[in-house]
Amino acid sequence: MPETKDRPYHHGDLRRALIDTALAMLAADQNWAFTLREVARRTGVSHAAPYKHFRDRESLLRELARIGFIRLGQAMTAAMSAGGACVREKFIAGAQACIGFALCNPGLYRLMFSADADKTADRPLHDAAMETFRILLRLLQEGQIRGSFRPIAINALAAASWAQVHGLAMLAISGQLAEEKVGREPVRAALDVLLDGLCC
Repeated sequence: MPETKDRPYHHGDLRRALIDTALAMLAADQNWAFTLREVARRTGVSHAAPYKHFRDRESLLRELARIGFIRLGQAMTAAMSAGGACVREKFIAGAQACIGFALCNPGLYRLMFSADADKTADRPLHDAAMETFRILLRLLQEGQIRGSFRPIAINALAAASWAQVHGLAMLAISGQLAEEKVGREPVRAALDVLLDGLCC
């Protein structure tokens, strides 16, 4: 595992210090193979210190994923607010923000959708993930009210939208959107095809 800079801890918010250290390690290594002992060492605290706030490594990983969903939701909301009044433009802005978030935070994004971020085992994580998903639902509902999106079951629209955007994000962070395969602007082209199907 590549070294990340140790973060000596002196006083204050131990829980936040542990989370910040783990996020930095996740960003540096693009995986979450670290242990609580390693997080403690990098934070500059005893090996037992993390257990004051996290029962085990998995509970820390779920907290990182929860933070990831909050940050993703914030990125999508900000992009959609600046994306113009047209719901199609808002959709593209939100989708591109999601994919951009994944590209900037590939390790965190993968963790958010991994088995190690078990949403059934953690209510705050579940709620954060659902709130981010509701951003999409609200936009689709707005589009239907305006007559822009097809009047079919909102869950069907959401499933198609989520599958497309999440799939593009995963392909992007895996380096699979090569120009020789999918052209010069594959994300925008794929979103336009999706929206052609969603729109009336």
